[in-house]
Amino acid sequence: MRRRKTPLEVLRPNHVGLYVCGMTVYDFCHLGHARVMVTFDTVVRYLRERGYEVTYVRNITDIDDKIIRRALECGESIQSLTARFIDAMHEDEAALLCRRPDLEPRATEHVGAMQTLIGELINSGHAYAAANGDVYYAVRSFPEYGRLSGKSIDELTSGARVDIGEDKRDPLDFALWKAAKPGEPSWASPWGEGRPGWHIECSAMSADALGCAFDIHGGGADLQFPHHENEIAQSQGAGCAFAHYWMHNGFVRINDEKMSKSLNNFFTVRELLPRYSGEVLRFFILSSHYRSPL
Repeated sequence: MRRRKTPLEVLRPNHVGLYVCGMTVYDFCHLGHARVMVTFDTVVRYLRERGYEVTYVRNITDIDDKIIRRALECGESIQSLTARFIDAMHEDEAALLCRRPDLEPRATEHVGAMQTLIGELINSGHAYAAANGDVYYAVRSFPEYGRLSGKSIDELTSGARVDIGEDKRDPLDFALWKAAKPGEPSWASPWGEGRPGWHIECSAMSADALGCAFDIHGGGADLQFPHHENEIAQSQGAGCAFAHYWMHNGFVRINDEKMSKSLNNFFTVRELLPRYSGEVLRFFILSSHYRSPL
Protein backbone atom coordinates (compact mmCIF):
# COMPACT_ATOMS: atom_id res chain seq x y z
CA MET A 1 0.00 0.00 0.00
CA ARG A 2 2.94 2.37 0.65
CA ARG A 3 4.54 1.42 -2.72
CA ARG A 4 7.96 1.10 -1.12
CA LYS A 5 10.10 -1.13 1.05
CA THR A 6 9.60 -0.44 4.72
CA PRO A 7 11.05 -2.03 7.86
CA LEU A 8 8.87 -4.67 9.49
CA GLU A 9 7.28 -3.32 12.67
CA VAL A 10 5.21 -6.06 14.28
CA LEU A 11 2.04 -5.44 16.27
CA ARG A 12 2.97 -7.94 19.02
CA PRO A 13 6.54 -8.36 20.30
CA ASN A 14 8.44 -11.02 18.35
CA HIS A 15 5.27 -12.35 16.66
CA VAL A 16 4.10 -12.15 13.02
CA GLY A 17 0.50 -12.86 12.02
CA LEU A 18 0.35 -13.76 8.30
CA TYR A 19 -2.89 -14.35 6.36
CA VAL A 20 -2.67 -15.64 2.77
CA CYS A 21 -5.58 -16.12 0.40
CA GLY A 22 -5.55 -19.79 -0.54
CA MET A 23 -7.13 -22.04 -3.13
CA THR A 24 -10.68 -22.40 -4.38
CA VAL A 25 -10.84 -26.19 -4.35
CA TYR A 26 -12.59 -27.32 -7.53
CA ASP A 27 -9.58 -28.54 -9.54
CA PHE A 28 -5.92 -29.53 -9.22
CA CYS A 29 -3.36 -26.84 -8.32
CA HIS A 30 -1.48 -25.30 -11.26
CA LEU A 31 1.95 -23.68 -11.24
CA GLY A 32 0.44 -20.29 -10.33
CA HIS A 33 -0.99 -21.83 -7.15
CA ALA A 34 2.37 -23.49 -6.52
CA ARG A 35 3.99 -20.06 -6.63
CA VAL A 36 1.69 -18.83 -3.84
CA MET A 37 2.48 -21.93 -1.75
CA VAL A 38 6.26 -21.75 -2.22
CA THR A 39 6.54 -17.95 -1.92
CA PHE A 40 4.79 -17.71 1.43
CA ASP A 41 6.32 -20.94 2.75
CA THR A 42 9.68 -19.25 2.13
CA VAL A 43 8.56 -16.01 3.82
CA VAL A 44 7.44 -17.98 6.88
CA ARG A 45 10.71 -19.96 7.01
CA TYR A 46 12.72 -16.74 6.74
CA LEU A 47 10.77 -15.00 9.51
CA ARG A 48 11.12 -18.02 11.82
CA GLU A 49 14.84 -18.18 11.04
CA ARG A 50 15.05 -14.53 12.11
CA GLY A 51 13.58 -15.53 15.47
CA TYR A 52 9.94 -14.52 15.04
CA GLU A 53 7.07 -16.67 16.20
CA VAL A 54 4.78 -16.86 13.14
CA THR A 55 1.09 -17.73 12.92
CA TYR A 56 0.60 -18.63 9.26
CA VAL A 57 -3.04 -18.76 8.11
CA ARG A 58 -4.07 -19.77 4.58
CA ASN A 59 -7.78 -20.15 3.93
CA ILE A 60 -9.63 -22.69 1.81
CA THR A 61 -12.60 -21.51 -0.29
CA ASP A 62 -14.88 -24.55 -0.28
CA ILE A 63 -18.09 -22.89 -1.50
CA ASP A 64 -18.49 -20.62 -4.54
CA ASP A 65 -20.01 -20.54 -8.04
CA LYS A 66 -17.17 -22.50 -9.69
CA ILE A 67 -17.35 -25.26 -7.07
CA ILE A 68 -21.13 -25.57 -7.47
CA ARG A 69 -20.81 -25.77 -11.28
CA ARG A 70 -18.00 -28.35 -11.16
CA ALA A 71 -19.88 -30.56 -8.66
CA LEU A 72 -22.89 -30.57 -11.01
CA GLU A 73 -20.66 -31.40 -14.01
CA CYS A 74 -19.03 -34.27 -12.10
CA GLY A 75 -22.29 -35.55 -10.66
CA GLU A 76 -20.96 -35.53 -7.09
CA SER A 77 -21.70 -33.66 -3.90
CA ILE A 78 -19.90 -30.40 -3.13
CA GLN A 79 -18.47 -32.00 0.04
CA SER A 80 -17.03 -34.92 -1.94
CA LEU A 81 -15.56 -32.67 -4.65
CA THR A 82 -13.92 -30.23 -2.22
CA ALA A 83 -12.56 -33.02 0.03
CA ARG A 84 -10.93 -34.66 -3.01
CA PHE A 85 -9.21 -31.47 -4.15
CA ILE A 86 -8.16 -30.44 -0.63
CA ASP A 87 -6.36 -33.79 -0.34
CA ALA A 88 -4.76 -33.23 -3.76
CA MET A 89 -3.65 -29.72 -2.72
CA HIS A 90 -1.95 -31.10 0.38
CA GLU A 91 -0.18 -33.76 -1.72
CA ASP A 92 1.12 -31.08 -4.12
CA GLU A 93 2.19 -28.89 -1.22
CA ALA A 94 4.19 -31.74 0.30
CA ALA A 95 5.81 -32.52 -3.06
CA LEU A 96 6.97 -28.88 -3.25
CA LEU A 97 8.55 -29.26 0.23
CA CYS A 98 6.16 -26.72 1.76
CA ARG A 99 5.16 -26.95 5.39
CA ARG A 100 1.45 -26.79 6.15
CA PRO A 101 0.05 -23.46 7.39
CA ASP A 102 -0.66 -23.33 11.12
CA LEU A 103 -4.36 -22.76 10.39
CA GLU A 104 -6.42 -23.59 7.29
CA PRO A 105 -9.91 -22.18 7.93
CA ARG A 106 -12.62 -23.30 5.51
CA ALA A 107 -15.30 -20.88 4.35
CA THR A 108 -18.18 -23.26 5.13
CA GLU A 109 -17.06 -23.46 8.78
CA HIS A 110 -17.23 -19.66 9.30
CA VAL A 111 -20.58 -18.66 7.81
CA GLY A 112 -21.83 -17.50 11.24
CA ALA A 113 -18.87 -15.11 11.60
CA MET A 114 -19.52 -13.80 8.09
CA GLN A 115 -23.18 -13.14 8.95
CA THR A 116 -22.14 -11.26 12.10
CA LEU A 117 -19.76 -9.09 10.06
CA ILE A 118 -22.44 -8.41 7.42
CA GLY A 119 -24.83 -7.35 10.19
CA GLU A 120 -22.21 -4.91 11.54
CA LEU A 121 -21.73 -3.42 8.05
CA ILE A 122 -25.48 -2.93 7.62
CA ASN A 123 -25.72 -1.27 11.06
CA SER A 124 -22.81 1.08 10.26
CA GLY A 125 -24.35 2.14 6.92
CA HIS A 126 -21.74 0.42 4.73
CA ALA A 127 -24.10 -2.31 3.45
CA TYR A 128 -27.76 -2.78 2.59
CA ALA A 129 -30.19 -5.66 2.08
CA ALA A 130 -31.81 -5.63 -1.36
CA ALA A 131 -35.41 -6.63 -2.08
CA ASN A 132 -34.26 -9.86 -3.82
CA GLY A 133 -32.59 -11.23 -0.65
CA ASP A 134 -29.03 -10.26 -1.60
CA VAL A 135 -26.92 -8.02 0.64
CA TYR A 136 -24.48 -5.57 -0.98
CA TYR A 137 -21.56 -3.46 0.22
CA ALA A 138 -22.08 0.22 -0.65
CA VAL A 139 -18.66 1.06 -2.12
CA ARG A 140 -19.19 4.84 -2.13
CA SER A 141 -19.66 4.71 1.65
CA PHE A 142 -15.93 3.94 1.97
CA PRO A 143 -13.96 6.94 0.60
CA GLU A 144 -10.59 5.14 0.64
CA TYR A 145 -11.79 2.41 -1.75
CA GLY A 146 -9.12 1.86 -4.42
CA ARG A 147 -6.11 2.89 -2.31
CA LEU A 148 -4.43 -0.55 -2.41
CA SER A 149 -4.79 -1.06 -6.17
CA GLY A 150 -4.31 2.59 -7.14
CA LYS A 151 -7.77 2.83 -8.75
CA SER A 152 -10.17 5.72 -8.23
CA ILE A 153 -13.92 5.31 -7.77
CA ASP A 154 -14.54 7.55 -10.81
CA GLU A 155 -12.23 5.40 -12.95
CA LEU A 156 -13.98 2.22 -11.77
CA THR A 157 -17.45 3.64 -12.42
CA SER A 158 -16.85 3.85 -16.19
CA GLY A 159 -16.39 0.08 -16.46
CA ALA A 160 -18.97 -1.00 -13.87
CA ARG A 161 -22.23 -2.69 -14.78
CA VAL A 162 -25.17 -4.42 -13.15
CA ASP A 163 -25.73 -8.03 -14.18
CA ILE A 164 -29.18 -9.46 -14.84
CA GLY A 165 -30.84 -10.48 -11.58
CA GLU A 166 -28.79 -8.10 -9.43
CA ASP A 167 -30.57 -5.51 -7.31
CA LYS A 168 -27.75 -3.05 -6.58
CA ARG A 169 -28.13 0.64 -5.81
CA ASP A 170 -24.81 1.35 -7.56
CA PRO A 171 -22.92 -0.68 -10.21
CA LEU A 172 -19.76 -0.60 -8.03
CA ASP A 173 -21.44 -2.38 -5.10
CA PHE A 174 -20.50 -6.03 -4.50
CA ALA A 175 -22.35 -8.95 -2.92
CA LEU A 176 -21.80 -9.86 0.72
CA TRP A 177 -24.67 -12.37 0.80
CA LYS A 178 -26.37 -14.11 -2.14
CA ALA A 179 -29.98 -15.23 -1.95
CA ALA A 180 -30.46 -18.99 -2.37
CA LYS A 181 -31.03 -20.40 -5.85
CA PRO A 182 -32.76 -23.76 -6.46
CA GLY A 183 -30.41 -26.72 -5.97
CA GLU A 184 -27.62 -24.67 -4.36
CA PRO A 185 -26.38 -25.08 -0.79
CA SER A 186 -27.71 -22.40 1.54
CA TRP A 187 -27.71 -21.24 5.14
CA ALA A 188 -30.44 -19.51 7.17
CA SER A 189 -29.74 -15.81 7.76
CA PRO A 190 -31.52 -12.62 8.89
CA TRP A 191 -31.88 -11.79 5.15
CA GLY A 192 -33.29 -15.16 4.14
CA GLU A 193 -31.77 -18.43 2.94
CA GLY A 194 -28.55 -17.91 1.00
CA ARG A 195 -24.78 -18.17 0.99
CA PRO A 196 -21.88 -15.75 1.50
CA GLY A 197 -20.25 -13.80 -1.29
CA TRP A 198 -16.60 -14.61 -1.96
CA HIS A 199 -14.97 -11.47 -0.53
CA ILE A 200 -16.58 -11.53 2.93
CA GLU A 201 -15.01 -14.88 3.87
CA CYS A 202 -11.44 -13.58 4.21
CA SER A 203 -12.45 -10.57 6.30
CA ALA A 204 -14.27 -12.88 8.71
CA MET A 205 -11.69 -15.69 8.79
CA SER A 206 -8.64 -13.44 9.22
CA ALA A 207 -10.33 -11.75 12.20
CA ASP A 208 -11.25 -15.12 13.71
CA ALA A 209 -7.70 -16.45 13.30
CA LEU A 210 -5.50 -13.39 13.91
CA GLY A 211 -7.71 -10.69 15.42
CA CYS A 212 -8.95 -7.36 14.13
CA ALA A 213 -5.43 -6.20 13.22
CA PHE A 214 -2.57 -8.36 11.98
CA ASP A 215 0.83 -7.93 10.39
CA ILE A 216 0.94 -9.24 6.81
CA HIS A 217 -1.70 -10.13 4.22
CA GLY A 218 -0.51 -12.04 1.16
CA GLY A 219 -1.79 -13.57 -2.05
CA GLY A 220 -1.43 -13.56 -5.81
CA ALA A 221 -1.26 -10.28 -7.73
CA ASP A 222 -4.62 -11.04 -9.36
CA LEU A 223 -6.30 -10.71 -5.95
CA GLN A 224 -5.17 -7.12 -5.34
CA PHE A 225 -8.31 -5.92 -7.11
CA PRO A 226 -11.10 -6.45 -6.43
CA HIS A 227 -10.71 -9.14 -3.73
CA HIS A 228 -8.22 -7.46 -1.39
CA GLU A 229 -9.66 -4.00 -2.03
CA ASN A 230 -13.06 -5.37 -0.98
CA GLU A 231 -11.59 -7.04 2.11
CA ILE A 232 -10.15 -3.69 3.26
CA ALA A 233 -13.50 -1.97 2.73
CA GLN A 234 -15.36 -4.70 4.65
CA SER A 235 -12.96 -4.99 7.58
CA GLN A 236 -12.26 -1.30 8.05
CA GLY A 237 -15.93 -0.51 7.48
CA ALA A 238 -16.66 -2.74 10.49
CA GLY A 239 -14.04 -0.94 12.61
CA CYS A 240 -11.09 -3.32 12.11
CA ALA A 241 -7.62 -1.90 11.45
CA PHE A 242 -6.95 -5.01 9.29
CA ALA A 243 -3.58 -5.73 7.61
CA HIS A 244 -0.48 -3.64 8.34
CA TYR A 245 1.52 -4.85 5.30
CA TRP A 246 0.57 -6.36 1.93
CA MET A 247 2.57 -8.79 -0.22
CA HIS A 248 1.47 -9.95 -3.69
CA ASN A 249 3.42 -12.51 -5.68
CA GLY A 250 3.62 -12.00 -9.44
CA PHE A 251 1.92 -14.04 -12.16
CA VAL A 252 3.23 -17.16 -13.80
CA ARG A 253 2.95 -16.38 -17.53
CA ILE A 254 2.60 -18.64 -20.57
CA ASN A 255 3.32 -17.04 -23.97
CA ASP A 256 2.87 -13.55 -22.46
CA GLU A 257 -0.48 -14.40 -20.88
CA LYS A 258 -1.28 -14.98 -17.21
CA MET A 259 -1.50 -18.69 -16.41
CA SER A 260 -5.10 -19.33 -15.37
CA LYS A 261 -7.82 -21.92 -15.52
CA SER A 262 -10.14 -19.48 -17.32
CA LEU A 263 -7.65 -19.17 -20.22
CA ASN A 264 -7.00 -22.94 -20.18
CA ASN A 265 -3.24 -22.34 -20.48
CA PHE A 266 -2.11 -23.95 -17.24
CA PHE A 267 0.12 -26.83 -16.16
CA THR A 268 -0.93 -28.61 -12.98
CA VAL A 269 1.69 -29.45 -10.39
CA ARG A 270 0.95 -33.17 -10.79
CA GLU A 271 1.47 -32.96 -14.57
CA LEU A 272 4.94 -31.52 -13.99
CA LEU A 273 6.09 -33.79 -11.13
CA PRO A 274 6.76 -36.86 -13.34
CA ARG A 275 9.18 -34.70 -15.37
CA TYR A 276 10.75 -32.57 -12.61
CA SER A 277 11.18 -33.21 -8.91
CA GLY A 278 9.33 -31.01 -6.45
CA GLU A 279 12.66 -29.55 -5.37
CA VAL A 280 13.42 -28.47 -8.96
CA LEU A 281 9.97 -26.86 -9.29
CA ARG A 282 10.55 -25.08 -6.00
CA PHE A 283 13.94 -23.82 -7.19
CA PHE A 284 12.39 -22.63 -10.48
CA ILE A 285 9.72 -20.65 -8.58
CA LEU A 286 12.31 -19.09 -6.24
CA SER A 287 14.70 -18.20 -9.09
CA SER A 288 12.75 -14.94 -9.71
CA HIS A 289 11.90 -12.15 -7.30
CA TYR A 290 8.53 -13.00 -5.78
CA ARG A 291 6.79 -9.96 -7.33
CA SER A 292 8.25 -10.48 -10.82
CA PRO A 293 6.46 -12.34 -13.64
CA LEU A 294 7.78 -15.88 -14.03
